[in-house]
Amino acid sequence: MTDTHTSEAVGLRERKKARLRENLVESGLRLFLEQGYHGTTTEEIAASVGVSQRTFFRYFATKEELILEAVRGTDALLLTALRARPADEPPLVALRNAVQDHWSLIDPRTRDFLGRAATVLKEDPAVVDAMMGYCRGRQERLALAVAERAGVDRATDPRPDVLTAAFLAVVGTAHEAWSASGSTDPGDLLAAIRDRLDLVPEAVGGDWGARRA
Repeated sequence: MTDTHTSEAVGLRERKKARLRENLVESGLRLFLEQGYHGTTTEEIAASVGVSQRTFFRYFATKEELILEAVRGTDALLLTALRARPADEPPLVALRNAVQDHWSLIDPRTRDFLGRAATVLKEDPAVVDAMMGYCRGRQERLALAVAERAGVDRATDPRPDVLTAAFLAVVGTAHEAWSASGSTDPGDLLAAIRDRLDLVPEAVGGDWGARRA
């Protein structure tokens, strides 16, 4: 076999593996929504895409890892959208607009699951632990992207870290408010995130007396 044929064969195998990984994530999220997180087994997820449980474990050691894979995908889209925003946009505005930009690129099933499951998954200790560990890395990656975009050095300028910590906290409050509202429409979640990000300048430095009146 020539080097070209070998390269093509390797490329085909990698594409098949990537597609199977995507199928496992998509099917897992679908089953979590239909049957509940605890009511879904890794064997069922594997069977839904026509592979064995043993094959599932070659890709994901646990169901928590499958969820994190979906989260990583959405975060990657957010980082890409942030880096594509116009250079003259202030950092908070760029983050707010990047949220809007990346929303339509997220697979609807993933978007639906990650929104609706927030209140359910937080009750599972294994998922909470996995997400806590992941979120520390998420803030680091986002702060790095903000710093690179603004052309500042995080070692001497703490603003990217402060901004991203505030940004993720605001997104968290939006998730909580959306869940409490009883809505199951991810569009309402996006609106809640946008609205709260728009309040940040006023909340930090505005005159609260006018709003109280």
